[in-house]
Order: sequence, then structure tokens, then C-alpha cells
Amino acid sequence: MPNYTRSFTPGGTFFFTLVTYRRQPFLDQAMVRHALREAIQTVRLRRPFIIDASVLLPDHLHMIWTLPPGDTDFSTRWRLIKEKTTRQLTLHGLKNLPAAASRQKKKERTIWQRRFWEHTVRDEDELSAFCDYIHYNPVKHGQAQCPHAWPYSSFHRFVEGKLYSSDWLCCCREPVRKVMSFDMIREVVGE
Repeated sequence: MPNYTRSFTPGGTFFFTLVTYRRQPFLDQAMVRHALREAIQTVRLRRPFIIDASVLLPDHLHMIWTLPPGDTDFSTRWRLIKEKTTRQLTLHGLKNLPAAASRQKKKERTIWQRRFWEHTVRDEDELSAFCDYIHYNPVKHGQAQCPHAWPYSSFHRFVEGKLYSSDWLCCCREPVRKVMSFDMIREVVGE
């Protein structure tokens, strides 16, 4: 059995990727967004954390969290969020895909992949690069022509906070598409 080692950085900042089971494209549906938002809010009441940046695509999501000083337990938070989201979606009739034998044996639902991927953000430059990656992700995956056109990300909050201009990497008015290079992150994320 694989030995998964999680980062131990009290009060750290972390980049996460969560993927739906078999990359089912449903996370952008209103019912799913609502269930996920509600699960995150509920978990944050008992186990606080800051969401620094986020993007929700049809089959995966990326988030950057900062945990409270001394706290290292992002795994429990994600487990609770996934459980609460799954419970809500099951109550609202979201159908499960046929599951592998190992999932059937453990009576697991087929909403999320079992694990999630995390990376400890080491400094401000890396944080900035991961935020850019998150906000450009809908363009990268063909979900939007420009970052501002995708409604399910923290991009608009970054514009309001004057961290980005409203036309950051926008190609609406330019005939030539800008292409971001995320080689450093691509190596880390594996996309």
C-alpha cells in the first residue's frame, strides 16, 4: 500500500487540487456549488481557515488555504467538506457512477476521487504564481476565453482588492491570445 506523506507546516499556506471521481464534469452545476459552499462554511465554523484563492471547474477545483497559527490539519477539513458535500448531493438525487469493487466494498460514493493533492506554499513569489495559475485555469481548460469571464473563481475578489487589473490576461480586445507559462507549477502540479 502506498505511503502518503502530508506536509507538517503549522499555520502554513497550501495549494490544493481536488478532482471528481473519473473526472465527472458536474462541479459547476448550481446544486453542487451550493452544497460545496455550504460544506465549506460549516467546516470553517468549527475549524477555521482562510481561503486565499479558489477556482471551481466542472471536474476539479483548486484552492489556496492558510491555516491558523499552530494548526496543521487540512486533511480533516477536506474530509469533512467532501463528506458533507457528498451527503447533500446524495439527498438531492445526484446519481453515483458504477463504482470499482474496492469502492463498493468500502461503501464509498462516486463523487470525489479518494485523495487530494497538496503543496506547501513556501514564499510570496510562489503564492503569487499559484494565484495566477488558479485564475488562469479556466482559460487553460477551455472553459472561458479570459479569466474575468469565468464566474467560479476568486478572480473578481482579486480585482476588487486591486491585486489584478480587470483586464488581466484578457484577450477580448486583442486579436492575439496571451499565453501564460506555468512551467514551475506544471512540474509541481503534474498537469
